[in-house]
Amino acid sequence: MLGRGNSILLQNLRKKTGSVFRHRLQRCMATQASYDVVVVGGGIVGLATARELIHRHPTLKLAVVEKENELSVHQSGKNSGVIHCGIYYTPGSLKAKLCVEGLDLSYKYCNEKNIPYKKCGKIIVAVEKKELPQLEKLYQRGLENGVKDLKILDSKQIKDVEPYCEGVSAILSPNTGIVDWAEVARSYGEDFKKAGGEIYTGYEVTDFTCSPESSRSQEKEAGHTHPVTVCGKNVSPLSCRYVVTCGGLYSDRLAEKSGCESDPRIVPFRGEYLKLKDEKSHLVKGNIYPVPDPNFPFLGVHFTPRVDGSVWLGPNAVLAFAREGYKLTDVNVKDLVDALGYRGLRKLMFKYFMFGVGEYYRGIIISAQVKQLQRYVPSLKLEDVERGPAGVRAQAMDREGNLVDDFVFDGGAGDIGSRVLHVRNAPSPGATSSLAIAKMVAEKVQDRFNL
Repeated sequence: MLGRGNSILLQNLRKKTGSVFRHRLQRCMATQASYDVVVVGGGIVGLATARELIHRHPTLKLAVVEKENELSVHQSGKNSGVIHCGIYYTPGSLKAKLCVEGLDLSYKYCNEKNIPYKKCGKIIVAVEKKELPQLEKLYQRGLENGVKDLKILDSKQIKDVEPYCEGVSAILSPNTGIVDWAEVARSYGEDFKKAGGEIYTGYEVTDFTCSPESSRSQEKEAGHTHPVTVCGKNVSPLSCRYVVTCGGLYSDRLAEKSGCESDPRIVPFRGEYLKLKDEKSHLVKGNIYPVPDPNFPFLGVHFTPRVDGSVWLGPNAVLAFAREGYKLTDVNVKDLVDALGYRGLRKLMFKYFMFGVGEYYRGIIISAQVKQLQRYVPSLKLEDVERGPAGVRAQAMDREGNLVDDFVFDGGAGDIGSRVLHVRNAPSPGATSSLAIAKMVAEKVQDRFNL
């Protein structure tokens, strides 16, 4: 038992340490910006989410942090630009629901903001009779998903829509369109800033920390109720109450930094496009897509017109040697070791080894990819094309080598994990679905954090 003198000494020490804590905290608050919610990721999903949150909660203080010096640099700025209608996705899945909803929201938004788009339509073409059963399944799936105005075409009707395309039958989706998704994403960012949000570019998140429960009562005494610190590389930290991550290619690593599960893991796949030479752009009027082969994990080559008048052909799908590996020569040792060391990828590579070899071959030998494209447009010639751009898909994968097919949202436990919501997987049709995803995330934030 403490004597009276020691007891008084201990009380004085507590007062002094409490005073020191409050002084340090107040000094930290003077130099560290504080927010109610910080959204990590300045791509289209992150910006749509931030925009939705600030519109729903105009009295809250919100920020977006983006590691690049510009917004929408990666998946949001390097994609085919298609406004998808929702045919391909499993009925009842989030992809199916949010894509169908997102298409209508996207057209409405572009009309309100005068963002150029073209509702050029899409046909999914069966070039052989053996593809007809799968085509019929797709048609029924589209109807079940609520896709509007679908129609089955015969070989003659295909010509009416795409004069240079050959096929035995096709699904016509007249409401599929094209837009510059990077422009849409930047517009979301402008909306967010006009509503009072702040955007930090060049802010690469390196860690999340959280004050321990034992210190929170002292924080509240000092007027500080933002226990989470978002730490960045060579930038000042930000404090906040809650975090939403929309990290795309780095979504798994951001989740791990907050103490959440590492799975699903992101494995980067590069898609390399060819481009029709300008004088041959008349060969394609709208989107021409294949009937997907259920035996293979990726869709296959297709024809995609762009809002600038160009036409992209492809892509193939190959493992990228870096998460930002837009060229064959782009190699990041950490990313490559991380990918090859993952059991799920090794199982996928073993299962689809010859398919992968073929994809690499077609990426190097243009004539091999043109041969695939000629199945749909026989008049296409090798001299009609040139190499085009490439993008990297943030493909979520589980330990068994299965590609995670649906959107994934989750959080964690503990001091940090309980204050974070992660958008773990939002690939195509993530751009089309962005406004619908944002609504869902905002609802999850409301339920999880009681905003």
